[in-house]
Amino acid sequence: MIKTLIRRILGGKVKEAPPVDLTKPVILGPQDHGIDPQLVSANAIRVTQTLQQAGFAAFIVGGAVRDLLLSVKPKDFDIATNATPEQVKRLFRRAFVIGKRFQIVHVMFGQDLLEVTTFRGSSSDGAPKDEHGRVLRDNVFGEQHEDAIRRDFTINAMYYDPASQTVLDYHGGIKDIRNKTLRIIGVPEARFREDPVRLLRVVRFAAKLGFSIDPATSAPIAVMAPLINNVPAARVFDEMIKLLMSGQALACLQQLRKEGLHHGLLPLLDVVLEQPLGEKFVRLALASTDLRVRQGKPVSPGFLFASLLWHQVLEKWAAYQAAGEPAIPALHLAADDVLNSQTEKLALQRKIASDMRDIWAMQPRFERRVGKSPYKLLEHPRLRAGYDFLLLRCESGEIDAEIGEWWTDFMEADGEGREVLLAKKPGGVGEAAAKKRPRRRSPRKPKAAGDSTPPNDVAD
Repeated sequence: MIKTLIRRILGGKVKEAPPVDLTKPVILGPQDHGIDPQLVSANAIRVTQTLQQAGFAAFIVGGAVRDLLLSVKPKDFDIATNATPEQVKRLFRRAFVIGKRFQIVHVMFGQDLLEVTTFRGSSSDGAPKDEHGRVLRDNVFGEQHEDAIRRDFTINAMYYDPASQTVLDYHGGIKDIRNKTLRIIGVPEARFREDPVRLLRVVRFAAKLGFSIDPATSAPIAVMAPLINNVPAARVFDEMIKLLMSGQALACLQQLRKEGLHHGLLPLLDVVLEQPLGEKFVRLALASTDLRVRQGKPVSPGFLFASLLWHQVLEKWAAYQAAGEPAIPALHLAADDVLNSQTEKLALQRKIASDMRDIWAMQPRFERRVGKSPYKLLEHPRLRAGYDFLLLRCESGEIDAEIGEWWTDFMEADGEGREVLLAKKPGGVGEAAAKKRPRRRSPRKPKAAGDSTPPNDVAD
């Protein structure tokens, strides 16, 4: 059905690329590719050398080669070889075979992890598939040119040998990099059907690299978007984390909308950037995340998802209060509703969901600036994340900026300074809740400044 719809939209039969000899790569020397050897990981060189000395072929492959060609130091280095996983494992002291769909080897050097894969065979016809054509398991090994054709995009299908400093290019990846074009290898419809996560990957790479998507690659994306519903939630979540922590999160979400991958795909994408009151807040949160990624600082997934879904929580929170629920129980009910709606599509880890709840639950507590309440909040293990979230709300205009300024002063002040701030600015549990309260308890003497616990970093 999907294939018929694609052909109708594209005006006839899906065209295949003309046959070419894909067994012979273009070989580029140092003067042709311009890779700086100083950007190559010493441990990646060690792995390739060890494999080559044992009589195997071994290359740095995939995104690492792409980044090296773009003069960017890769975060991760993957190795491709003709050695089987068990042969690789025997060569390294700390090596572990993992994976069900396709076995790979993780080689550890301290905290540095390198992924080593055996060249994959070109045919997946006999591999187990589901009713939609998605490959479930495929441990077929093959030759290097077969491995190249199995990779997703031309820019990710190049092989770099640190020993000879040569690049092997089977599918014109170097040309596409120079033209800033993202092109899938093979027939797009078939490749997206094999692994629908590629629909998200093409968007992430295009936005992250600032590349345009080849028209033939882009054409079937919107029509085939429903296939993502058949992908395990854990894989979708992993891809969403990569997308949102790519350093170009806002651009990625805008590209998802452009390609028709937002409505109905994920509840998260249905609410992000489509809320008049929350759009500025979301943009600020994403811009802050992108900046931290580019500066090499850690980013908390819990903080990020809490930001993206906050205005959905606000909407449900207001609805529960309008139905007669007290403010704080209403907030917890709203958080439950939002998290439950996401769990079906995104496999949110328990810790991430817990962090999100903590950040949301702290927000009304920031407005209670009286007695011991601020001192108790200083002891919260997620204070820094909640405080940074509060500042985003202030900056977006959601709440009075004075609240954020007060908390900045309070956290930086000594014991006497905090007492002055408490005496100067008493507060309540938010304006709406305060109006409903018949009377307020008298402020009690606060703890000494030394009794409070320093805030944790937002990335904890």
